[in-house]
Amino acid sequence: MTPQEIAEVQPGLVAFAGQMLGGLARKDQRAAGELYVRGLLTDGRRKSMQPMAARLGVDHQRLQQFITSSTWDYVAVRRNVARHFAASQPVEALVADDTGFPKDGAASPCVARQYSGTLGKTGSCQIGVSVHLVNEDASCAADWRLFCPESWDGAALDDPAGAAAAARRRERAGIPDEVRHTGKWRLVLEMIDEMTGPGGWGVLDQVTAGGGTRPVVVADAGYGEGAAFRVELDRRGWRYVIAVKGTTSARPHDAVPETMAYGGLGRPSVPRYRTAPVSLRQLALASADQTQPVTWRQGTKATHGNPTAAMTSHFLAIRVRPASRRIPRADDGSLPECWLLAEWPPHADEPTNYWLSTLPQTTPIAELVRLAKIRWRAGHDYRELKTGLGLDHFEGRSFTGWHRHVTLTVLAQAFCTMIRTDPKVPAPG
Repeated sequence: MTPQEIAEVQPGLVAFAGQMLGGLARKDQRAAGELYVRGLLTDGRRKSMQPMAARLGVDHQRLQQFITSSTWDYVAVRRNVARHFAASQPVEALVADDTGFPKDGAASPCVARQYSGTLGKTGSCQIGVSVHLVNEDASCAADWRLFCPESWDGAALDDPAGAAAAARRRERAGIPDEVRHTGKWRLVLEMIDEMTGPGGWGVLDQVTAGGGTRPVVVADAGYGEGAAFRVELDRRGWRYVIAVKGTTSARPHDAVPETMAYGGLGRPSVPRYRTAPVSLRQLALASADQTQPVTWRQGTKATHGNPTAAMTSHFLAIRVRPASRRIPRADDGSLPECWLLAEWPPHADEPTNYWLSTLPQTTPIAELVRLAKIRWRAGHDYRELKTGLGLDHFEGRSFTGWHRHVTLTVLAQAFCTMIRTDPKVPAPG
């Protein structure tokens, strides 16, 4: 926003930031938090502390002290933002995703050479894992974890010298002892539990209080590739639409375990499948005649051939039984049944994308597609947070500082969302 636009919305910003930062103990902390958020909202090429302080006309030490050494709980602020969004917006999905923060040097917490989809290659970066509260028109990057690579976890290293070096880096960056190298899908489960589980943030209560239904968990194939994440979601009672690879093993929906006749010697036979599973790709190819066109939303780039910017492709949806040793069987030995959704563009020789979903058997294919594609909101959040609000501009070297900067960036985005979606709030300009 321009300085003039900031001046127009500042009364609302002060009130909103005061509400979100209400748990901070001191008035000066709440004022510094509002100032930092105002700096993130103000137009400028860089949203690191010194450029923001120069635009705000304050000493950058004030911003730095608030982020690096002041005592306040960023988790409480995230909770406030998430609960505000869930109370003011419908939440159709919890979208899990991750994004890269390119970094030079080795001092920033959890920086390492690792693959980043943001970079499209392996490079020196941090990886932030996030869970977004989402509907078709708005979203909130509500909770975050900073992924800890093996090189930052001495307990994961066999080399004593490497473990000692990791311990020194962790101490300098102030990384808590409980932050260890673990799978990104485990971090997502941790965040979902934090937001919606017993003793957590109460986000699910906010969603359902106004008559909303339990959201669906949505994630890309990086999370859906192994069965463990899907099994844990099932165990927690979450329905999902999760991307997987076409090589994932499954059985047709009508496959039945068999029990061999008992001959009286040895242990009796138990019911099990007597044939090998096949791939989702093979099951989809065998159902090619079920493909149909589906439009899931209207985009923004209209063309002469597509004047309404309709986003359309061809899909098929069939019932299957994913096969993995991790998936619990019923007493009769059968695997649970779910949806296989496959995208098969008209000019492609075979499907290009696959999802597994535990939505009810009566779910229309259009709804399966819409929820599978709703993950675009996470990409939209990352672009808005980075391009407009400086999510990846933090130059500090502390674990807590990174989380505080990310949290205040999310708060700034939530304020922008409120301006866009609340008809009672006048837009600037």
